[in-house]
Amino acid sequence: MNGVSGADLQHVVFAYVFYYPFLMAWIWITGGVLHALVFERGAKAAADPLAQLPATPLVSVIVPCRNEAAQVHEVIAQLMRSNYPDFEVIAVNDGSTDATGAILDALTLEWPRLRVVHLATNQGKAVALNTAVLVARGEFIFGIDGDALIDPDAIGWLMVSMLRSDRVAAVTGNPRIRNRTTLLGRMQVGEFSSTIGLIKRTQQIVGRLFTVSGVVVMFRRKALMEVGFWSNDVLTEDIDVSWKLQVAGWGLRFEPRALAWVLMPETLRGLYRQRQRWATGGIQTALRYTPHVLHPRQWRMWPIAFEYLASVVWAYAMLLVIVLALLGRWLPPSWQVGFVPQWHGTVLGMTCMAQMFASMCIDRHYDHRLLRYFAWTVWYPLAFWMLNMVTSVIGVPAALLRPPGRRARWRSPDRGLTNVR
Repeated sequence: MNGVSGADLQHVVFAYVFYYPFLMAWIWITGGVLHALVFERGAKAAADPLAQLPATPLVSVIVPCRNEAAQVHEVIAQLMRSNYPDFEVIAVNDGSTDATGAILDALTLEWPRLRVVHLATNQGKAVALNTAVLVARGEFIFGIDGDALIDPDAIGWLMVSMLRSDRVAAVTGNPRIRNRTTLLGRMQVGEFSSTIGLIKRTQQIVGRLFTVSGVVVMFRRKALMEVGFWSNDVLTEDIDVSWKLQVAGWGLRFEPRALAWVLMPETLRGLYRQRQRWATGGIQTALRYTPHVLHPRQWRMWPIAFEYLASVVWAYAMLLVIVLALLGRWLPPSWQVGFVPQWHGTVLGMTCMAQMFASMCIDRHYDHRLLRYFAWTVWYPLAFWMLNMVTSVIGVPAALLRPPGRRARWRSPDRGLTNVR
């Protein structure tokens, strides 16, 4: 029996490396457009979420903070402009080493709705969230990040989706990039539409979400209590709680009209650290819940789990292509491979741009200046696909080697070079 030749390897690896993202891009485009036509056609006409609510129950807004002195006043002030009539705000100062705690204490004198919980040392975002839930009075828990500026109607839109069914455990909103003055910032504007927005729309049609966006999400307290709240040993507590809730039989929803303006890294080091945490946390979650997901009763989770596994396999396949190309001169002729097939690369690049354009056309109803950043997305495949490849490849051993039960504490993230929207 003949062994595997270099030509066979080339065909298999290149077929996967180039056709996996090609196929998934068209799935995301189709799902996103379908979602927009079916669920978002009247989004602009329905301008007031409060008019669609049968009731306005108390919402507890939780803001976990770690060294957020530069923006926490702006974040709290924007929250207080919310149009929703009945809400409280609980800010958790998680062992900040800057003036965050003092600023929050001063803000309680300005806004009676605000309460502050101080943790003496850095315990991690999950612990901060769990602590706040214990003192929250609302049945609905709205979590945001310490740098997020919430649209005044965000709480209302999340409640519209939440109250449609008592089996909805969480509704995630639509994060938008605030800082857009650098190349990295502008590229992420397109990325958030094509990944956060387009993919979530498609997954909502399937019936399961890979994750809620921790930066803007509302939970049902009853559902959180049933699953034991947030896990404190996972680097991405939002992915973990999403799988935990869905495995327990609860549903998640995506509400594109619930907007939050967030700061993202604008340095390569900050971007890498963020994406490495995302990748490692995703692997941790997949390893933890795969035994549960494999049960026949969890069949609706299978497409989500399979696609995530396929993306990790793609990262290793792409790494193999790069290694074989770099070592080509020392390999036998039958094992040598070209680095980028000409027509494959062109078709894939055009498909990626089509995905970006479709996502921006859909999200422009909520972010009116979005299409002006389309030209900057030409760098997306090279920059972010390579970054995702590296972080996924490293994320697998990082998750496997991480000691069980080790507390996931956060470091102050890169908030970008400017706050300009």
